[in-house]
Formats: sequence, C-alpha cells, structure tokens
Amino acid sequence: MKFGGTSVAGIDRIRNVAQRVKAEVDRGNEVAVVVSAMAGVTNQLVDYADQAAKLYDLREYDVVVSSGEQVTAGLLAIILQDMGVAARSWLGWQIPLRTDAAHGNARIEAVEGAEIVRRFAEGQVAVVAGFQGIDAQGRITTLGRGGSDTSAVALAAGLAADRCDIYTDVDGIYTSDPRIVTHARKLEKITYEEMLELASLGAKVLQTRSVELAMKHGVRVRVLSSFENTPGTLVVDEEEIVEQAIVSGITYSRDEAKVTLNSVPDRPGVAARIFGPLADSAINVDMIVQNVSVGGETTGLTFTVRKSDLERAVKVLEGLRDDIGYAELIADPDVVKVSVIGVGMRSHAGVAQSMFRTLAEKGINIQVISTSEIKISVLIAEEYTELAVRSLHSAYGLDAD
Repeated sequence: MKFGGTSVAGIDRIRNVAQRVKAEVDRGNEVAVVVSAMAGVTNQLVDYADQAAKLYDLREYDVVVSSGEQVTAGLLAIILQDMGVAARSWLGWQIPLRTDAAHGNARIEAVEGAEIVRRFAEGQVAVVAGFQGIDAQGRITTLGRGGSDTSAVALAAGLAADRCDIYTDVDGIYTSDPRIVTHARKLEKITYEEMLELASLGAKVLQTRSVELAMKHGVRVRVLSSFENTPGTLVVDEEEIVEQAIVSGITYSRDEAKVTLNSVPDRPGVAARIFGPLADSAINVDMIVQNVSVGGETTGLTFTVRKSDLERAVKVLEGLRDDIGYAELIADPDVVKVSVIGVGMRSHAGVAQSMFRTLAEKGINIQVISTSEIKISVLIAEEYTELAVRSLHSAYGLDAD
C-alpha cells in the first residue's frame, strides 16, 4: 500500500490511512506501507536547501529532503501501534533499498527485503519511508520527484507482493482528464504500456519510472482513492485484458515548446551538430519533423523541448548559428501536445485518420506529428487544448453514457 502527500497531509488523514491498513491486516494480509512526506513538506525542505546555499552538495540535499518521509513513517507506525496493530517504521537504509550514487535522482539497484518478510511472519506491518535509499558508500539517496511511487513498486517486486495499491486523491485512471472532459470514464483495467504512455504524455496519476518498473517485474498495480471506498483501476499485463479497446485514453501535455530552424544546410552531420549540443546540455528533444526545400540545398527543422528548457535550448542554438549556418530560429512556447493512446491501435487501421479528420473539422491546425505502435501525438496551438481533447474523446466513443 502506498500513500501520497495529500493522503498523509495531517494527523487526521494519517489516522484514515491507518484505518485502511488495519482493514487489510484484519483480512489476513501481510502488509507493507510506503508513505510520502506530508503535502507541501518536501517543497519546504527544498526551499530550505535553496536558501542555505546556491550551490549545495547533493549528498547533503538528500539528507535534508528525505526527512519528510521519515516523519510520516514514524507517525503512521505510532498510530497503528495505538490501534493495536503491530507496526515498525523502516527507512531506506534500514531495509536496505540500494541505489546508485546519482544523488537527487537515484535509480534503484536492489531491494533486500528478507528482514521485512521475517517480520511479516511475526504479524508485523512494515511502514516504509518512500523516496529514499542508500548508495554503495552508505549515503542517503533520494529517487527524484514522485519517487515514492517507484519505492512502492520496487518494494512490491522485492517482496513478491500480490499487488501494489497506490492510494491518491483520485479514484482511478480515466479515459481523459475529468477536469476538462466531464464525460470521461474510469477504466477498470489498463495495460502497462498504455499507462506508461499516459504517464509520459501528461497524465499525473502515476510516476513514469514506477510504471516502467511494474512492467519489468510484472507487479500488478491498483490506483485508487484514499478518501472514497470505490474500486480503482488495475494496471496489468496485456494478457489480463480479454478484449482491448482500440483507444483507451486521450491525454495532453502543456509542458511543450516548439523550436524551428529555417534554411538549415542540407548535408550529412547537420542533425548531429544540432542535437548533440542539446543533449550535452541535458535538454531532451521530443517530436522532430524535417522538410527539405524544393532545391534540396536547405531544410527546415522543427522539434519540441520541455517548456522549462526552452530558454536554455535557444541559447545553445544561437551559439551554434555560425557553425551550422541556419537562417532563422523561431521559438514558440504556446503549444500543447495532444495524444491518443491504445494497445488496440496495433490491430486496427484508421485511428490516425479519425484524429486528423476530427481536428480538421474543428479548425485546429496540426503543427507536428509523432507516432508509435500504440500512440499518436500531435502538436497544436495551446488555445485549442480543451476543444481538441473533448472532440477526440467523443470521436473515439470514450464518453460515459
């Protein structure tokens, strides 16, 4: 069981979490609970570190920001004990949950859960501080934002759990954002691949790395609400879904910015000289489209980066202007990426045509297109976000009855 920041945002909410944990124990289940810091606490801790020094040691940063989960784990263990449930808190280094040494954004290498399993045999609940681990040098590490989801899935894999329940402030995974699409439906099941695409393309329900980990280790994940007693959504292997819908969801990402380079010399190696320096500056490039001019001597190159990276990307590219010889750079932050996702697209034709026709009927111009086996993404002007998402949701028959 994993509970996020809003689920543990105060003592009353932690008591609510404890009641849910006790209910699972009363059903005869062996339970490990992963908790985040209380809502807002991690931001405050990060702010403290920023105030302390502009350039700080990331190892010490991890010591500071990991403390929020330690408080929550201890409080939940105390409340469970007060309810008569045998419980003990565990920090990342006590399990141990071993990671690499990339402080601030470490990756999990191993979960050594033998002692937790032994404590299960004694009837004990393990309350684990999420988001943290320990590196080979014995230093505390953190897993990056949203890392508690990753902690929970890794722990579930390490303990060979039957299921990993992720409790959030939503009651499942929907066909689109219910705040925009009022007729969005909650899905009973969704495949790992679809959830991975949704998570990476704008849906905020699960952290991308946690879905990758679940898919790799075959961990069945259930997303459900901390505040309502309603069935959630199961994230499972494709084989568990008998008849897969052609399209499972429509999502969008506002964290996109478009960069266009006009009149780029069309010769071998130019793309490498553009995208190499961007990669060296840790700027991730997503959608790319290239157009060759009529004469074949120059080309137009358009691609997208994260909105937060746009200023740095422009600076890098302006520094390359004399070397590359492009005529013009145009930056546009007012765009949004809208995506149609579904495993059923593999075996059905016409999905792209339906998307393009629907957007054309609404007068929405497509600027860039990218595709994969189970996804089609388009870049459009940001002002058309809601119209595009709602129209596509209806066009693919996803509206609730």
